[in-house]
Amino acid sequence: MQVNTYLSFNGECEAAFKFYEQCLGGRIAAMFRYEGTPLAATVPADWSDKVMHASVVVDGQELMGADVAPEQYEPPKGISLSLNLGTAAEAERVFGEFADGGRIVQPLERTFWSERFGMVIDRFGVPWMINCEEAPQTS
Repeated sequence: MQVNTYLSFNGECEAAFKFYEQCLGGRIAAMFRYEGTPLAATVPADWSDKVMHASVVVDGQELMGADVAPEQYEPPKGISLSLNLGTAAEAERVFGEFADGGRIVQPLERTFWSERFGMVIDRFGVPWMINCEEAPQTS
């Protein structure tokens, strides 16, 4: 069994997935539009170019999403996506990119359990937890 995250967007799925592709070093594996599909009638006429389904693959893991009809869209609530990064520098870079145009919930800082941890809501309204576990001590 594999569990994947599926995000809903209010018309910004393409921009979000291109941002995640660039920021997280992934690749867009799929991006299908409403136009020409049976689902085209479920969204406003000016949404034909919006994303019906998309996926971005990052380190073998798939993040999926779509633009949903405006009257059906609900912002994420009660969830966060968690990223565990290998270095403090990488955690700081990703956190900074997510915070640009977004909102910092908890600043990225050293904690008792990790080298860096912080929480941020990106410019697309998606909540993230950024974590970088401390490297093992060497003698």
